[in-house]
Amino acid sequence: MQAIQVTRFGEPGVLALTELPDPAPGPGQVAIDVTHAAVGLIDVYIRQGLYKDREGLPQPPYVPGLEVAGTVRALGEGVTGFALGEKVVSLSSGDGQGGYASVFIADQASVVSTEGHSIDPALAVAAIPNALMAHVALTRAGRLSEGESVLVHGALGALSAAFPGIARQLGAARVVGTVRAERMAAAAATKLPYDTVVDSARLPDALDGEKFDVIVDPVGGLVRTRSLDLLAPSGRLLLVGNASGDWNHGIDGNRIWYGNFTVTGFNSGGYLPTHPETFAPAARAALKAVADGLADVEIETLALADAATAHQRLEDHSANGRIVLTP
Repeated sequence: MQAIQVTRFGEPGVLALTELPDPAPGPGQVAIDVTHAAVGLIDVYIRQGLYKDREGLPQPPYVPGLEVAGTVRALGEGVTGFALGEKVVSLSSGDGQGGYASVFIADQASVVSTEGHSIDPALAVAAIPNALMAHVALTRAGRLSEGESVLVHGALGALSAAFPGIARQLGAARVVGTVRAERMAAAAATKLPYDTVVDSARLPDALDGEKFDVIVDPVGGLVRTRSLDLLAPSGRLLLVGNASGDWNHGIDGNRIWYGNFTVTGFNSGGYLPTHPETFAPAARAALKAVADGLADVEIETLALADAATAHQRLEDHSANGRIVLTP
């Protein structure tokens, strides 16, 4: 099979196209002929070596990539509920590798059938895994209730873009997004179901005193600090990433205490394996949200051989929407 390997931790140039033996599924696994592989910031962080000492994450040489779409190639022993050739999308089983290849091995529990849904496979891999994660984050970590309000930072980002549709599906009364100033034109044209999108550099003034029950923060840094000014009493701040790259940032615990706020981290790679009961209902919700047009993200498709270009564009924030690789 064709695959991209990380030969060592470092710059995007360490991503190299290579030929590897076709893998076979083991018990409880599904082999997928990959048509599309999503590129995410977590792929960049792992390749950079930020998590090189984290147990369970890959060491070079390895094939990066967490999410793929394609068709079922082969079924491992004990696998039921899938047929050869069936259209599917899959999340990584938690080790953050294997997706940038023409064949991907997934745990059965991480595979979602898209058969019977008129969803383009590029959109499926770009949106369904993130919508699934957004559903778990909002229902379990964020405890969103019908009629509440939601603020989503980095509103057009890969993961963030899944939150407005799922929030609408769960009955949110108002959903607002924030983006950097240079992304405001794209925000004005988005099909994502935000009530409005504002410039994050103008917070909190841009929101004229409005407060939110749940704030989703994949950005970190100064945006995270400002979020405390935007929480309603007993509001929840949901930390789902750190796109700012500010790894030393902290927030004031006394303000959390005084405002009766809850600050909760949500890392799907750690949460889903320990809460498997959340996967099936979240997958159903994600499929419905994407099929209903609630997650129409902008997608750019690149060849598998251009993986280094994809990573560079994520690093310098020049990507417009989700980047998807095609083997």
